[in-house]
Amino acid sequence: MRIWVSGASSGIGKAIVKQALVMGHTVVATSRSIKNLEQLKDVMASGSLTISQCDVAHSKSVEEFYKTTFSDDAPDALVNSAGITAFKYAAETSIEEFEGIIKTNLLGSVYAIHSVLPAMITRKSGTILNISSVAAIKVLKGSSIYSASKAGLLQYSRVLREEVREHNIKVIDVLPGATETPIWDEKVRNKHGERMMKPADIAELVVKLLTDQGNMVAEEIVLRPVTGDL
Repeated sequence: MRIWVSGASSGIGKAIVKQALVMGHTVVATSRSIKNLEQLKDVMASGSLTISQCDVAHSKSVEEFYKTTFSDDAPDALVNSAGITAFKYAAETSIEEFEGIIKTNLLGSVYAIHSVLPAMITRKSGTILNISSVAAIKVLKGSSIYSASKAGLLQYSRVLREEVREHNIKVIDVLPGATETPIWDEKVRNKHGERMMKPADIAELVVKLLTDQGNMVAEEIVLRPVTGDL
């Protein structure tokens, strides 16, 4: 299986790449930082890896990457894992931060999906999996614009799912709670790390979802630490 993973240089995205490679899949890993992606080359795995710089927040970057890498074809699966946030109250968040979060988390995923859809529809197969967040469905102070970006993506996915059912395309949304990734401040991870979920555990589930060839799809999955949200 050929899998495109965005936001692959850290956190859940990086863990998904590693798990997919270990399972023998062909992975195209993208991120804004090619330097950070270079670290993935050290993964000992039976699969094959291609790394490429692509800033999903910019539609032209996505278009150029897609044409160069996939041409008229499409990956078997797309994983939208690129994401940023600012843990600030709305009144303290700048316009630049608002725009950056929306462009990366919401529009970035939409741009990537838009690029793969034509070939998936023609082929009558494909899986699109979005790494969302419990913030899409729960009120969390200090995460207003992040929550808006994830809620927007979730609703976009729900509509898209109905539109592409006839083309045998699966659309899956995974909504993790607190996960020990660099999106959290180091002080928070040091304090709550034991309670947080691990990226590797989420990655194992994601790769299973991607590789399931049966006539069944887990459309929305909420994941939380056993002890609940932070």
